[in-house]
Amino acid sequence: MLSKDKDATAPICLGEEVVELIVDPITIQVFNYEKVVKEQLVDDPGDTNGGRLPDVVAETTMLADPAEVVQRKDESYRAMAIQVFIPFLVAGLGMVGAGLVLDVVQHWSVFMEVKELMILVPALLGLKGNLEMTLASRLSTQANLGHMDTPKEQWSMIAANLTLIQCQAIVVGFLGSVAALIMEASKTQTFNLDHAFLLIASSLVTASIASFVLGLITAAVIVFSRHCNINPDNVATPIAASLGDIISLALLSWTSTHLYHAVGKQDWLAPLIISGFVLVTPLWVWIAKKNKYTHEVLYTGWTPVVIAMMISSSGGFILEGMVARFEGFAVFQPVINGVGGNLVAVHASRISTSLHRDFQPGMLDEEEGGQSRVCITPGQSFFGKSLHARTSRVLMAMVVPGHLIFIYTINYIKVGNGNMSPLFVAGYLVAAQLQVGLLLYIAFIMIHWMWKRRIDPDNSAIPYLTALGDLLGISLLAMAFGVLYALGDDDIYITE
Repeated sequence: MLSKDKDATAPICLGEEVVELIVDPITIQVFNYEKVVKEQLVDDPGDTNGGRLPDVVAETTMLADPAEVVQRKDESYRAMAIQVFIPFLVAGLGMVGAGLVLDVVQHWSVFMEVKELMILVPALLGLKGNLEMTLASRLSTQANLGHMDTPKEQWSMIAANLTLIQCQAIVVGFLGSVAALIMEASKTQTFNLDHAFLLIASSLVTASIASFVLGLITAAVIVFSRHCNINPDNVATPIAASLGDIISLALLSWTSTHLYHAVGKQDWLAPLIISGFVLVTPLWVWIAKKNKYTHEVLYTGWTPVVIAMMISSSGGFILEGMVARFEGFAVFQPVINGVGGNLVAVHASRISTSLHRDFQPGMLDEEEGGQSRVCITPGQSFFGKSLHARTSRVLMAMVVPGHLIFIYTINYIKVGNGNMSPLFVAGYLVAAQLQVGLLLYIAFIMIHWMWKRRIDPDNSAIPYLTALGDLLGISLLAMAFGVLYALGDDDIYITE
């Protein structure tokens, strides 16, 4: 019988492989589980990865008494509520700053002349969901599984992932600018080569620098959280987003303005910047390909980020029209999009870590005779007794107080007082709650569906979810503004 002494060890034999178990009062961790799990996958005809795991997966067996397990879950639940709310507020204030910046720069000459820049805004702001939040989820999972506990492991994993997101940022930045050009050209039936060079160069500079800076911040937060015994799943994604929007908007505005003034004087500048990024991209690809932590993602991680970019760009097309129609729309767009993206990213990261810890790829509760965890009703998602349902409830509880703080802060800074019509506040909050509720429900189904098909949600789920958050946020906010204008609300003005 296995001892429950904290430092007890016991060898067991799995086939020809001897596995050492380290037993503590709560868990048994099988450290060379990967070989065992791979052997199980080799004979699986449904395996499309050739027996390779899409990411590191750990098996955990609970040895504690049921009462101890329930108590630990309750404590984790309370800790999650505290740990999420503070970074959520910090991130929200960063989005408030981004909204105020966008409200100012939308009137700059470069934004007025190069209409494609406004279409590009959601795609570039969405990079924090496509890249940084995905990085945060991936590193948080590895940290929770104990694979970032030594400086050597931390350096190798962080350096490889920063290189990987440089590859992705350059490609997504280029594709996002091309998509914006195509959308605007289809609308106006015109094409300006100078504007095209300006847009592509500005997008590449913004995407590359913002992703590098935010990647460093994200990695530092996860390492620091690990040392402080804070669950990085709760804090990494909001903090990664706290500066993401404002940094991206500031870089896009500064770069595009300088390139706009260079048109007709230094026409070689934008093509030179584009050429530099094209030449350096193969180097980043080579480095990422050589590292075991990023080799697989380099080949399999493109579909989510590219599709997410296209979804965000379609939201940018709506944004361009609404900014031209309603005064004040731009200032709220980063806030409603960012809050939804932050909360669903926390939810997705926690679910993904739970699956990596408790199940093998392709296996869920239904494999053990339990209820299916893929398709559930909204009632089960928000009012069930599971840990994920309780997480959904606490995240939904943050929507109203968080948005009230953010929109009144915006109004106070812009107008000098906190007076807003009750009708506007109610319409805005309804749109925000609908957005977050839909995202949390979709997240549960999507992540379990991916896991069932051995797709690693750490690499795939968050880009789709944050892009959907952008599209839902802009669409619901546009509907709210339209309804409030029809009702004659005093806070809604038509742009002159």
